[in-house]
Amino acid sequence: MAVSVLLAAGGFTAWRAGARDGRAVDRGRPRVSESAAHAVRPLEGRPRVSDAVAGVSYGVPEGWTAGDEEGLIPGFTSSVTRRMDAEGGSIVLAGKGEAVTRDGLRDRAESAARSNAEFFCPDGTSRVEESRAVEVGGRPAHTVVLRTTDKETGGEGHLRLTLVSVDDSRSAFLLGVVHPVGTEEAREADAVVESAGLL
Repeated sequence: MAVSVLLAAGGFTAWRAGARDGRAVDRGRPRVSESAAHAVRPLEGRPRVSDAVAGVSYGVPEGWTAGDEEGLIPGFTSSVTRRMDAEGGSIVLAGKGEAVTRDGLRDRAESAARSNAEFFCPDGTSRVEESRAVEVGGRPAHTVVLRTTDKETGGEGHLRLTLVSVDDSRSAFLLGVVHPVGTEEAREADAVVESAGLL
């Protein structure tokens, strides 16, 4: 299953499930640890989610809550949220995917980001604000930022996806979605994605 399909299939379900029950849960397989031996990165010193299934860890900003992976459909393995209500919210999801070569990272990441923008904002448009090669834990990765616009309301959203080639057999990703976009929430969601490390 391609990463783009995997992401689009799961994102909205995960968002709505969290919005319905409003739970703040940190139990389950992904664990939040108070400290970890990582290089200096965004959210250094904050608790981290250790997602052994995806093989990644990431920081949890103040005011954000680690979710319960049982509320996510297959493909997503952990999440953190700042808020969820009828008008939207802020969420970062992690998961695993098929192997992606270094040369294929950009195309796969941009395709997955566009698919998710269409899924989260089906009646809207999106434009690329950033697309660049990065590294996560010394492994090649690619990050893409999109700005989404709802055609009916004019409301804007923020989406960042980072796809990392973990090894020759698998990839992992972090997907941050903020709607409607707010400067602080978008910055915090970006920090979560940028804080990613490999386990």
